[in-house]
Amino acid sequence: MTTLLALDTATEACSVALLHDGRVLSHYEVIPRMHAQRLLPMVQTLLEQAGLALNQVDGIAFGRGPGAFTGVRIAVGVVQGLAFALERPVLPVSNLACLAQRAWREHGARQVAAAIDARMDEVYWGCFRLDGEEMRPLGREAVLPPEQAGLPDGDEWFGAGTGWGTFAGRLPVVAACQADALPHAEDLLTLARFAWARGEAVAADEAQPVYLRDNVATPKKTP
Repeated sequence: MTTLLALDTATEACSVALLHDGRVLSHYEVIPRMHAQRLLPMVQTLLEQAGLALNQVDGIAFGRGPGAFTGVRIAVGVVQGLAFALERPVLPVSNLACLAQRAWREHGARQVAAAIDARMDEVYWGCFRLDGEEMRPLGREAVLPPEQAGLPDGDEWFGAGTGWGTFAGRLPVVAACQADALPHAEDLLTLARFAWARGEAVAADEAQPVYLRDNVATPKKTP
């Protein structure tokens, strides 16, 4: 039976999850600016709880963004280091999809508009619809001003993510929302299981971040 490890550091939350013998273990903390210090100890604690060694993991899933630039880089760096050392494949998972999957798990939402505050008066935006037990994207993810965000056809949309807290009056009207929702590795793991079953795991050097905002890492020009 497949054993998968999942980790996420793309927002204020830092979380890890483990699937082994059909059982899921997870740990979740909201610890801004502490991800680099806490992530590997959290992974080790989870493995100890499961009675596993790291080399028993078949694949590693991670939140590939969008999200905080530094947080996404931490996840990618740790995953690449582990995956190269173990010679294991990786599963990049959208953090917006994680939010949608969490909304389904916690609220039964079947259509979710995920919005993460992207700073600079913009949101990371993506819309998802439940297909079986998996949230699947409707269109492409984007970073844009809140007024430019649009909903696909359909009723009873649920809003999830910090964008709904910061820009509630400027985003489309939804039936309900959870404005303090953050991605959780448990939901990342669920999405990774579907991706694994479809054969979507990739080599460690393909564990790349998705920032959406092209200029996020561009240094300022000196006069």
